[in-house]
Amino acid sequence: METQIFGHFVEDSSGSMEYLKIGLLPSCLSIKESWQTNGLSADFIANYVQTFFIGQPQNTDAPIPIQSKHAVKYIANELLENAMKFNDNKSQHFIEISFKLYNDKLIFHVTHDVNSKNVVKLKEFLKEIINGDPQDLYFNRMEANAINDDKGSGLGLLSMMCDYSAKLGWKFEISKYNAPITLTTMVCLNI
Repeated sequence: METQIFGHFVEDSSGSMEYLKIGLLPSCLSIKESWQTNGLSADFIANYVQTFFIGQPQNTDAPIPIQSKHAVKYIANELLENAMKFNDNKSQHFIEISFKLYNDKLIFHVTHDVNSKNVVKLKEFLKEIINGDPQDLYFNRMEANAINDDKGSGLGLLSMMCDYSAKLGWKFEISKYNAPITLTTMVCLNI
């Protein structure tokens, strides 16, 4: 199996205080029902993460107030929506979202299969994000969306970088046996 890494990808590091993993099988539900499931899953994750900060002093130096379940919900929901939107519809594998909570960061991983036809365009976009200025890219994408109504704009990823100072990374796992390509998207938030 060939592995390709883009951006700031953290596979796993020891010392997490807590973790949670949820698996969703998109072929079980209609698209409309899957979108509702994304919101429910994001709500659950946000509420779950928030319980670790009840009664804790807020870190005012952190780029994201982790105590704000809205930020966690936004990121979890965006990751799930992207996974559903770009999942290989022939795949019978679960879309998995997980998070690991550390003393100084929260790391999300979302894993799903992608169609090999979409990978080249996706990698070009990822290189643009990695090498470009997130603020400029965000502004340019906003303008392009206003004109073109582009549904694959990447605004969610850029918003995570601009609004929450998130570090993003991607891992592609390519099988030698003509299997779907597995993509893991990682978002790291300092807390």
